[in-house]
Amino acid sequence: MHRAAFWLLAFYLVLGPLRMFPGGGFFRILSFFVLTALLICCVPLAWRWMVLRVLWKVRNRLVVTYLLIGLAPILLLVTLGLIAAYLFAGQFASFAANAEIGKELAQIAGENRGFAVHIANVVAGGSRAAAVNLPELVDAESRYEQQGLEVAAYEDGKLLTIAGYPAGTHGAEAKSAGNSSHPDIVSPLTVPSWIDKSYQGMVFDGDWLYLRAVDTRTAAGHKFVVVSSLPLRGDNVEQIAKGLGTVTMFPHVGIDKDDPDFDPANRRGAVGTDDSHVDVKIGAPAESIASVKINNQDVAELGKRDGAIKGGELPASEHFYDWKVEFYAPVQTRTWSTGKDHQSYIHVSSRPSLLYQRLVISSLKIAVMIEAILITIGLFFAVLELVAFLMGMRLNQTITRSIRDLYIATQEIDGGNFAHRIRVTRKDQLAALSHSFNEMTASLEGLLEEQREKERLQNELAIAQEVQANLFPLGNVSLPMLELHGVCRPARTVSGDYYDFLLFNETSLGIALGDISGKGISAALLMATLHSAVRAYRFAGEELITIGTEATMASTDAMVEKGYDEVECGELFESPSRVLALLNRHLYRSTQPEKYATLFLAFYDGLSSKLTYSNGGQLPPILLRKDGTNARLDCGGTVVGLLEGMSYEQGTVVLTPGDILVAYSDGVTEPENEFGDFGEERLLELVRRHQHLSLSAISEQVMQALKSWIGADEQPDDITLVLARQL
Repeated sequence: MHRAAFWLLAFYLVLGPLRMFPGGGFFRILSFFVLTALLICCVPLAWRWMVLRVLWKVRNRLVVTYLLIGLAPILLLVTLGLIAAYLFAGQFASFAANAEIGKELAQIAGENRGFAVHIANVVAGGSRAAAVNLPELVDAESRYEQQGLEVAAYEDGKLLTIAGYPAGTHGAEAKSAGNSSHPDIVSPLTVPSWIDKSYQGMVFDGDWLYLRAVDTRTAAGHKFVVVSSLPLRGDNVEQIAKGLGTVTMFPHVGIDKDDPDFDPANRRGAVGTDDSHVDVKIGAPAESIASVKINNQDVAELGKRDGAIKGGELPASEHFYDWKVEFYAPVQTRTWSTGKDHQSYIHVSSRPSLLYQRLVISSLKIAVMIEAILITIGLFFAVLELVAFLMGMRLNQTITRSIRDLYIATQEIDGGNFAHRIRVTRKDQLAALSHSFNEMTASLEGLLEEQREKERLQNELAIAQEVQANLFPLGNVSLPMLELHGVCRPARTVSGDYYDFLLFNETSLGIALGDISGKGISAALLMATLHSAVRAYRFAGEELITIGTEATMASTDAMVEKGYDEVECGELFESPSRVLALLNRHLYRSTQPEKYATLFLAFYDGLSSKLTYSNGGQLPPILLRKDGTNARLDCGGTVVGLLEGMSYEQGTVVLTPGDILVAYSDGVTEPENEFGDFGEERLLELVRRHQHLSLSAISEQVMQALKSWIGADEQPDDITLVLARQL
């Protein structure tokens, strides 16, 4: 879009000089289309720039929102009110002008009615003379002289002579703009056929406007018709416009040039008339005066030519809001000869002060008071709007300042400055938000510190896990006549379960399986202690075997000289019960009172296939015979490390080929779901079902079954499983 706007602008600039050459019409048309396309491209670009730059700040958005929600309706209402006031003022001015015309017409109609009654009474009384005497007309001579009032009387269609009055005079004074005191007789006032009895109104006759009244009376078998006519001259319009401003009558707007009353050659009083053709275009309804054209000129130009009649004077404005009010309105007239409706137009130019005085003319003091009250209310509303605007801007600054502080604070925190705090001086919801942000920052700083500490502990746990992994047997430990497998899956990072394979020689080894009370680090530490103690007793056994061999080869005196009081020749680990007793004493004295362990120890002699064991509180391992029978290895005693001075029993079993020893911790049989515990029976059935597989494969089947049994829940305890099969 940017590139398109750039190239369109460049193209438009290139077309600029080409438009100046002769015959550059094509380039002007092309420039118009290029400019249109450029504007179409610039509108979305300008909108995007305003959104991304101007409206990006919340302050500007709030200002625009306030203007749209608060100020825009006020401006629209004020504009609507001004337009309505202007239309009302124009309509009222037009109404006042028409009211003055109606008043003048009513006066003429009243006088004409009096003339008709007088003539009818004279004839009915039998006093007929060569001329009809109208005293009322003689009394109104001054008006006749000044305003050009015309009167004609007919008896049975015959024109009567009026004493002291030029018989049948008809508007010749208009020819000299109403300034002649002795008008010429041009033609009598005829009564058209469309008037039945009486009529009063404005008519268009002989290219001029008149106020006329017609009255018909019947007396002594004769029909009398009296016509009074007042031409709308400048001085008459001046009287109408008095107190309004200026009033302009347009008698020729909307006339039909084929009308027999329209005679351009007899334009009496038309200023600047020539022999040019008058082209009248009626292209709009009567109420749309602005669209009426005469000789391709607006109707406003008609006041300078074509016989417009203007009267009155517009005074200077009384105050700054006393604007000029102009309004056009149609005036219903009739063509005198045909009776057809004809529309002329009136233009009124006034001021609100004049209209206001006319509206409340009953009391000027009340008018001044009402005006002062309205001005005071308007000023009061303006002050309220100003106060509301200032308060809105103040609230806007409060909101935007809080948002700015929050934005700066987030930038500081993003840069790692967790010590940054927002300065709060107010007591509102935004201030509470700033307080919450400060508290969140402090909490975040503490959480990060805890996170660092947790990461340090995790690193240490990872090291502990690595160290503990080295405590379990590395690689496959087995004898030619015994297959071994062990696995331990911690519930957490480190395990409290323990198993070990202690290889003495090619035909004998020790098996250990234990479970430390508790979980986590403390259990892992106790497990390491137990592991080191068992290994220590194993190495002590090897040392005793070595010492026993040397003692056999030497004499008793030599042994005494070397300081050996008693030698048991490697029998220490071959007696698991004695090792458990030693471990019990060691753990009891070196650990806390609530710490203890369950431990199963066994010594396997491959030459005799004999397994000697002792169980210190551990779940009894089960020996699955090949013939389908089971044997529990539960000979022993209580847990290790809880009570001092405990002794343990030991048992012996002989393994036959195919027998499988299953030793496990409680993490194997105790996991629960909606069906209950995993249980010992399910474990033994899994081992028996897959006994033809390798021990590692059997162990994997058990682990998969446990995983499915636990499901999505967290592993509840450490899982340890040791399998041994006689080959």
